Amino acid sequence: MRLYRPVGLRELELISESGFTAFPARLEHQPIFYPVLSFEYAEQIARNWNTRDAAPGYCGFVTQFEVAESFARGFEVHRVGSSTHEELWVPAEQLGEFNRRIEGSIEIVAYFYGELFNQPIDPESRLPVQIVSRRS
Repeated sequence: MRLYRPVGLRELELISESGFTAFPARLEHQPIFYPVLSFEYAEQIARNWNTRDAAPGYCGFVTQFEVAESFARGFEVHRVGSSTHEELWVPAEQLGEFNRRIEGSIEIVAYFYGELFNQPIDPESRLPVQIVSRRS
């Protein structure tokens, strides 16, 4: 099953530190890890919300990854808006197992920068320099 996860700069840095193989542990106030089921929804979050918010660094990235559908079906799907706003709810305590079930690597498939984003961007990849240096 192909899933998407909209992330900000710090979460992307942590994904990069894992070698693009795992999502970081949830914080105490984040009981659920929720990848989304459509690119459109992930893009909407990354572009419309993350680029206007200091917490994600005024930028948003859409990551894409695969997990076995038989495994993913063990988690609840929640519709949180329109028919494209569907999330897979993974309890934080199960994120380690979820990460082990990721097939291949986590890919960055879209990026968005807000007006207040102030980090250097690699001209070739259009990704923040600190991410590109870890991918090399």
